[in-house]
Amino acid sequence: MKRFVTRRDFLAMSAKGAGAVVVSYGLMGCSSDDDDDVVSGQFLQGVASGDPAADAVILWTRVTPDVEGDITVSWEVATDSNFSQVVTNGQTVTNKNRDYTVKVDAVGLEAGQQYYYRFKAGETVSEMGQTRTLPEGSVASVKLAVMSCANFPAGYFNVYEMAAQQNDLDAVVHLGDYLYEYARGEYASEHAVELGREVLPAGELFLLDDYRTRYSQYRSDASLQKLHAKVPFITVWDDHEVANDTWKDGAENHNDGEGDFDQRKQAALQAYFEWLPIRPWSEGNHEEIYRSFNYGNLVDLHMLDTRVLARDKQLEYSQYIDATTGAFNSSTFLADVTDTNRTLLGQTQLLWLQQTLLQSTAKWQVLGQQVLMGKMLMPAAIATQQMSIPQFAELAGLAQLAGRAQASDPTLTAEELAYLQANQAKLTPEVIALLQLPAIPYNLDAWDGYAYEREVILATAKSLQHNLVVIAGDTHNAWASDLTDSGGDIVGIEFATSSVSSPGLEYYLGLSDAEMPATEAAIVGLVADLKYANLKDRGYLLLTFTETEVRSDWQYVDTILDKTFVQLDARGYSATSTAGSPKVTPVS
Repeated sequence: MKRFVTRRDFLAMSAKGAGAVVVSYGLMGCSSDDDDDVVSGQFLQGVASGDPAADAVILWTRVTPDVEGDITVSWEVATDSNFSQVVTNGQTVTNKNRDYTVKVDAVGLEAGQQYYYRFKAGETVSEMGQTRTLPEGSVASVKLAVMSCANFPAGYFNVYEMAAQQNDLDAVVHLGDYLYEYARGEYASEHAVELGREVLPAGELFLLDDYRTRYSQYRSDASLQKLHAKVPFITVWDDHEVANDTWKDGAENHNDGEGDFDQRKQAALQAYFEWLPIRPWSEGNHEEIYRSFNYGNLVDLHMLDTRVLARDKQLEYSQYIDATTGAFNSSTFLADVTDTNRTLLGQTQLLWLQQTLLQSTAKWQVLGQQVLMGKMLMPAAIATQQMSIPQFAELAGLAQLAGRAQASDPTLTAEELAYLQANQAKLTPEVIALLQLPAIPYNLDAWDGYAYEREVILATAKSLQHNLVVIAGDTHNAWASDLTDSGGDIVGIEFATSSVSSPGLEYYLGLSDAEMPATEAAIVGLVADLKYANLKDRGYLLLTFTETEVRSDWQYVDTILDKTFVQLDARGYSATSTAGSPKVTPVS
């Protein structure tokens, strides 16, 4: 398969065949209208659209039939909500083999237009969905809602509900963890019973029917249905669509007693393609999802897979700490983390991205992917969990005072000297040794654990003088970072979204609301390239592109434990970066 064929070329070649719809795995073509067997059904999981092109869009629904068997579903697309101006239509058959999902590729549409669509099974008509095609030519602005990490038992999907209140979105970019694979009562399920959000099936997901059932439950959520029906989605998976900390040959949440991992992965990816409005590259291809979307001359959005297709197994700090002495083997660690053979993308995807960037001419080049690309280098004492962030801040500050006192700093105040004398005993030789350790990556699951490939991408963008914007999810927290290369030059910027409902660092650190602002400020102060952090709130990222700048607005809800919520304006944050001068700049 040639990856340098454009999406438009692909659609054009496909459309030269019979009918107006591309036929591929999970996609439906036109069928005869002469079928006398009419079976009714219900559209309990709503409708959705996705993967827009300039002349096409994926339309999705699922039918719950009144009786099991083949069921004929018709669909239509119109330019008006009354469906008086139908531009294309057709019908298809779905059945148990595809879990009664329906996915069609509606082609022959006009660029940059809003459309309305609906489905019919027997006498039952689905709700109406809205979608839009990609624009061509000169484009003044593009607005994207960026989100990730929706854990059903953790709380209500109020973030989806809030995003659905936006009336000018061009697309939702979902960066993965659309669902979670855990069994009932496991991760972030403390409130599941009281909220009526215990997962189905009750056990962990292993088989195709398991994943299908979990998708069905997620897609029964009214807030998620509302957002899907209002705006097209552009999606990639992260790890939990398969299992926690997935890599190409395994996962943290998979052991030898749980069957063959590849079979589990293939079942998970098949269900993903059945239930998400994503266009497959070829018949039966469930693994390759990297692809580009072109918003005229303004934005080229390149969606990457950093998780399933080619990722090498993640490094772990425990591999480099002596069990007896606790000493950290920094030389071996540095050699491994910079190994030129370690990969997130794989050679084929990396070459595709480089070639795509070479050919791209839009003002903004955006990489939509899962994990943080920004350098999150933190003191080794914190990264190896030998000190907490508050402990390090306290002891590092104390050590700084001791250094100033030793140097007879005349600016030391009486209060500072008194504090030093009262706490001098805390600066043991062991503490001093920990404080002197170098800064190392905080999260080896992210690009920090695959440093070589990051440098290749940054060097490519730099050589082409692109305005590079990276968007990320995965961590359940919001971040903004400058992207610097090995020489210290700022090559681009990164905006990372918080989660829809999955808990963030506040969950693991046990921090109170009162402690949170100081901890966030401390992390930003410790990490050189980091300019913003929110470690507590659930929300999404509203990304707006114009000719001169990109603006990121982090928007949060005040609760996910009650369906009544408000936007948490007090914790909101905005930042910009100017075309030709990459740098995260807060909006005052």
